[in-house]
Amino acid sequence: MLAIRNLSVAFPGPEGPVRVVDDVSVEVGRGESLGIVGESGSGKSMLSLATIGLLPKSARTSGGILLEGRNILTMGEKELCGLRGRRIGMIFQEPMTALNPAMTAGQQIAEGIRLHHGTGRAEARAEALRLLDRVRIPDPARRIDSYPHEMSGGQRQRVGIAIALALKPDLLIADEPTTALDVTVQKEILDILDELVADLGLSLILISHDLGVIARSTDRTLVMCRGRAVEDGPTEAVLRNPTAQYTRDLIAALPRRARAGLGEPGLGEEARLAAGGTP
Repeated sequence: MLAIRNLSVAFPGPEGPVRVVDDVSVEVGRGESLGIVGESGSGKSMLSLATIGLLPKSARTSGGILLEGRNILTMGEKELCGLRGRRIGMIFQEPMTALNPAMTAGQQIAEGIRLHHGTGRAEARAEALRLLDRVRIPDPARRIDSYPHEMSGGQRQRVGIAIALALKPDLLIADEPTTALDVTVQKEILDILDELVADLGLSLILISHDLGVIARSTDRTLVMCRGRAVEDGPTEAVLRNPTAQYTRDLIAALPRRARAGLGEPGLGEEARLAAGGTP
């Protein structure tokens, strides 16, 4: 479905262009979940912004990002606007800054529906209410008129997921969707994403620095370091038998119990939970 081919992204620097994504290639099949993992500054989020056509104007790109054969990097803004939401949905890292503080949850979900489909106000509100229920917002009939500052972090993230789902995209990109959430809420958000992938047949790109999240929710894993792809393969194989020294170092940096949740034998259920796994 999505094929990233030799993608490089560079920005001007005092000593010449600085590559933040360097010759990365990876594919995502229909209905497949790909995890992208690496430390801060490894290029994960920049890769996702390139995929949805949201790079800063100063960025210089080479290579290709092919969505069913069409190169996103060569699209104009009008074509990109038709792509965003309809074909590719995005859940941003920090919902408090991603959401509009002057609009209610319902208005923000309904906005894209009305803009892209020409839907009437009442019909778009009804769909927004359905989506709030779908992402497990408590008391959605009341929360639909709440502003972001009136919601908890987990509720705001659910609204962000509902916005990303509103136009029924084929591919969902989730950029650090569990950042700054407590462990219980993290699990609830990941459960929702798992259900959406299974029920709607979505392809998923899940970006995280948390190996436990990646182990729990993805079929394949791409490991990035300093803008480059250092390892790519089935998640279980990458985390249990890594070939790249950087991947081994990431795993070694985890507490012993968390490493067990990634595949080391003998520490059982408690360890899987420590690494973010399901009970």
